[in-house]
Amino acid sequence: MLAKFVTGLDWKVSGKWTFLSIVVGIVAGVGGIIFQILGQLVIHYTLYQIAGYSPPEAMGENSLFHHEHTGFSPWMIVAVMSIGGLVSGWLVYTFAPEAEGHGTDAAIDAFHNKRGRIRGRIPFVKTLSSAITLGTGGSGGREGPIAQIGASFGSYLGKVLQLPSRDRRILLAAGMGAGVGAVFRAPLAGALFAAEILYSESDFEAEVIIPAATASIIGYSVYGLWLPEGTHHTPLFGNDLTYTAGHPMELFLYAVLAVFLVGFGVAYIKTFYGIHSLFAKLPIPRVLRPALGAGLAGTLGVILFYFWDSEEHTLAVLATGYGTLQTALTSASDVGIPLLLAIAGVKILTTSLTISSGGSGGVFGPSMVIGGCVGAAVGLVFHDIWPQLVPNPESFAIVGMAGFFAGCAHAPFSTIIMVSEMTGGYGLLLPTMWVSTLAFVMGRPWKLYSKQVPTRLESPAHRGDFLVDVLEGISVKDVFHQKRRLVLIPEGMPLADIVHKIAETRQHYFPVVDSHGNMIGIFSGDDVRSYLYDETLWKLANARDVMTSRVVCVTPDDDLNTALRCFTAVAIDELPVVDSVDRGKLLGTLRHKEVIASYNRRLMEYKKAVEEQD
Repeated sequence: MLAKFVTGLDWKVSGKWTFLSIVVGIVAGVGGIIFQILGQLVIHYTLYQIAGYSPPEAMGENSLFHHEHTGFSPWMIVAVMSIGGLVSGWLVYTFAPEAEGHGTDAAIDAFHNKRGRIRGRIPFVKTLSSAITLGTGGSGGREGPIAQIGASFGSYLGKVLQLPSRDRRILLAAGMGAGVGAVFRAPLAGALFAAEILYSESDFEAEVIIPAATASIIGYSVYGLWLPEGTHHTPLFGNDLTYTAGHPMELFLYAVLAVFLVGFGVAYIKTFYGIHSLFAKLPIPRVLRPALGAGLAGTLGVILFYFWDSEEHTLAVLATGYGTLQTALTSASDVGIPLLLAIAGVKILTTSLTISSGGSGGVFGPSMVIGGCVGAAVGLVFHDIWPQLVPNPESFAIVGMAGFFAGCAHAPFSTIIMVSEMTGGYGLLLPTMWVSTLAFVMGRPWKLYSKQVPTRLESPAHRGDFLVDVLEGISVKDVFHQKRRLVLIPEGMPLADIVHKIAETRQHYFPVVDSHGNMIGIFSGDDVRSYLYDETLWKLANARDVMTSRVVCVTPDDDLNTALRCFTAVAIDELPVVDSVDRGKLLGTLRHKEVIASYNRRLMEYKKAVEEQD
């Protein structure tokens, strides 16, 4: 009944997309709440109860439990993480192997290569496995799981309503944006994220933006109902980060920051996929790999803890790490340059071990921590050298968060907006845009999301769209040969004369004209063959008997997409071209191979223009 109602709605008049986007947003918001609650339950009953450790979170998080600092046992963290990896791996590889990893790549792959299809069990497996991975201390983020959860429901809704693949892809992307916009309290960024993250070059999925914006707004609002009273609109990292852009000379220092961010970004991507390849070659069952990866990540965290003898910040290399990032954003000097760089470097390793081994979690959250710590460290260095020029080194941490992910994920615009919404202000918009743009340009050879395609032109989802776009830009008059001499057959010409005409020419299709020269029908050489072996018909039949009067034709002003549809409809290789006003006046014919050749030429011109721009 719902499918009948929705499919009966008109796109533009009744707001069908608004209705569907609202449904996707509601589910994404509820999914975000469930995911957060499950994660906190896992932390409370595993990490805290067994190891006495509760990872500090960002200022704006809603904590269900108040944890006292008692009975801390560092090495028990390793045991908890290993068991968590084992359970998560069993869930994923038993019920939904495609739910492994960071999730966003799987949603991108479904958009481009699977006609927007994601199995219905994915959101349930992904929610539970990610909550276990992150809740037991695995180094990862929340955006990947919640993006895949929202995308899965969007895909499922499209399947239930029997929507075409184009609409199913739009709902998938809208769900992805809604989930991200909800859990990070960044609805505008969620909409842009859904449109931008699909491509590695500066391209957007424009038709996704409005449905994703609607879904993101609803998801954000629904998620806000779970937050404590008065904190619904509080940014994730609080309202106290009121930094502003300083002297224009700072842009040179921010350019230096961009270079460091790209260097760490390349290391992050190389390490992430290097460890992924390494684990894929290990001669152990896949279900055990996440446990091994989580155990190694936990061991690195504990070693760093004993080396620095500081629980407060060294264990930021585990779990989300948002607590230490919060400190870097408000008082970077409390952490210090050496520890900030150490956290950034080790976080790359722990995240790679957790996620690349098959664990379930996102890569956006760790990117924020890595970029923020690198930015804070660079800011402290510049503050020590030029304290008057750089009075607030923490501003470099905020800019570093955006620049690092923009370079790694090739999504500068959504990242700029997301970090601004997460930190509660646009005072650093100028340096954030500057660094994100530089990092995006310098980091183009490497990408964190392997399933991204460069542009819409390379997306399998849009191959047909580009065929239409190119063909609609070319008119029939630009292609068909107007000076081609055609053999016209008078309607009363006997069949015997027709056979001789056919033998004298290579022409395959023959227009039939009346006494005034107007086309009244057409036939092909194949149509004549059926009459050749009947001597009675040979003497009696004429052109009117052989021809078909239902002529499918085009005009010079029609585009080639219209022509291609005509070719497909009648399954012939040549179409008559008639005058736009006088449909009986024959101007020539258009051949199917001419349409394809024109398309190929235009496509080569486009590719050449793109290469010249690069």
